[in-house]
Amino acid sequence: MSGGVKKILIVGVVALVLFLLITQPTQSADFVHRVLGWLKDGAEAIVTFFRALFS
Repeated sequence: MSGGVKKILIVGVVALVLFLLITQPTQSADFVHRVLGWLKDGAEAIVTFFRALFS
């Protein structure tokens, strides 16, 4: 992928995210909250796995 195409894609994604944040702030916050919850649950599962593995 050339540098110009990559820059255009990055600008497009940033513009889309800003558009969604401005037009739908509540839904955007709910989405971010859900994603962070998934990441927390995944990290806790990994910690639980390694505790069980080494205990």
